[in-house]
Order: sequence, then structure tokens, then C-alpha cells
Amino acid sequence: MNYRKLGRTGVLVSPVCLGTAFRSQEDEDVCVRVIEHAIDRGCNFIDTALYGEGRSEKVVGRALKGRRDEIVLTTKIFGTLGEGPNRGRLNRLNLMSGVEASLQRLETDYIDLYLLHSFDPHTPLDETLRALDDLVRQGKVRYIGCSNFVAWKIMEALWISSEQGLAPFVCTQSQFNLLNRFEVEPELMPLCREFGLGIMAYSPLAIGLLTGRFRRGQEPPPHTPWSTGENRGLSPHQYKLDEALDEFNDRIVQTLVDIGTRHSRAPAQVAIAWILDHPEISAPILGADLPEHVDEIFDGLEWELPAEERQLLDDVSERPLPRKFA
Repeated sequence: MNYRKLGRTGVLVSPVCLGTAFRSQEDEDVCVRVIEHAIDRGCNFIDTALYGEGRSEKVVGRALKGRRDEIVLTTKIFGTLGEGPNRGRLNRLNLMSGVEASLQRLETDYIDLYLLHSFDPHTPLDETLRALDDLVRQGKVRYIGCSNFVAWKIMEALWISSEQGLAPFVCTQSQFNLLNRFEVEPELMPLCREFGLGIMAYSPLAIGLLTGRFRRGQEPPPHTPWSTGENRGLSPHQYKLDEALDEFNDRIVQTLVDIGTRHSRAPAQVAIAWILDHPEISAPILGADLPEHVDEIFDGLEWELPAEERQLLDDVSERPLPRKFA
């Protein structure tokens, strides 16, 4: 397996990070088996957060017993469990109590990568960064980063850390896939390239849309985030397929199917190969609700997307920009 650098750090991570939201799997024993199987396949990068009111972190903690040192473990902080006005802030109070709660649920004494799950407009950024730096100095956190930050806020955070001698962000999590390139490519990707931040791409398969299992005008498979019936999982969500899979997006899915047919690859493997063809990406975050889903992901990691197929996907997923008239 070709491991990749986590930004400009010396840390090497598997080319896929296992996401553990488990949106369509509520059996915790199955969730543990999924994580264990991913590690057996060479995955050393696991992402979690306060999904399912903390159940995700607890499941990860169970699965990592006896194997903790093999894993680069990522979790995130924004809202915390309980009542009170400070629970949804990134102030020092919430950060210090939140990390202790995560450590307890994860059954570990350190977190490799601790991310701010979203930007908090109510707390001064230097207060947040100083508290994170304290956690790094205490050894409870090894590296820090952010998720869902716009590029200029990441730049501000890097400037504050440089000016005040604080631990800097080493990576960011952002949604990036063939259906949604615009949040990353124009500003975030050049910034990360320039300053050496790794990008963890979440929803790389657009919540399953890029697997080819969901098509425009067809009834979605049951018990998925796109089905009209009940969806059960540690962190269940439901979305509207007819709104997400318009004609433009369905053409992208069809292109993935066509390329997969030409190269004997599943559409999901093609979509992941397209993401990994971007050197700024440290790893896409991929969820799996069954062990066999892990196999489909890892079976395709050694395959590289041919240049002409990369260009085809770039072209079909390029959205027209607003025209300048002056």
C-alpha cells in the first residue's frame, strides 16, 4: 500500500481514512468488525466525532483495544454533550472538557489529530488556538487542524499561530468529490499546497451517489440515506435523491460507470482514484457499513486513473462559472 504524508508532517497515513459515522448501520458489533477489518487491510487512519451522541467514539474505542498504537486517530470538537450555554462553542471551557470526554469514550490517553469541526464566530480565534496549543503541550493531542473552514479563516489561524508561537493547523477536512469541487479547488487547495496543509476529503462518494447504486428517476435502495423509508444507523440522515441527482450530476455518475466498465473497476473505485490523483489530498474519508464495503474500497487502491480518463472526469464535472461582462 502506498501511504501518503499528512500535509507537511512526517506522519504517513493510508490512502483512505475510515469514516465511522455509520449512517446506515446501527449494530455496534458490526461497526467494530468493519473497523477491525479495515485495519487488517492496511488502514491506519480513522476519523470519528460526536456522531450518534458519542456512540461513534465509543465504537472506535472498542475496536482499537490492543491496536491503538497502529492507528492515526482523528476526532473533532464543536458541540459537546450536556446542557449549558458553552456546549456549542470553541472556547477554552468547552475545549478542555470536550477533549476529556472524547478521551474517555475512545478509551485512550491521547488523540493523534484533533480538529475543530466548524468555525465558531462567537469565540476569539486566538483563544481557541491557545487552548489547542495547551492540549498539544500536555500530550493529550499530537496535531491539530480544522474542518469546514473557509480559506481565509485558515490563513488567519496560521498567521495567529505563527505570531504567537502556537501549534499550527496541519490539515483541514472539507467536502470534495466529483459533484462538489467548488468548495475546495478555487482557494482552499492552492492555500493548502502553498502552506503544506493536508486535505482530508469527506463525502468523496457524495454519500453513495458516486457508487452507481443511485440513478436519476429510479427508486433508491432501501435503508440508505437516500431511501424514502426509515434509515437506521449510529448517525442516520436522510436526503432527497431527486434534488441531489439532477441531469448534470447523473451524467457524472454515468461517466464513472462507463470508465469503470472500460477498466473492470467499480464506479466508486474510479471516483476515489480521481480524488487520489490530486497530490494535495492526504486521504479521502470513506465510510463502510459492512466489512465487504471495506474490501471494495481497498481492492481498488493500487489502480491509477489513466490521464485521459482523469481529463474526461474533469471535463464532465466542470461547472460553468459566472461570466464577467466587464
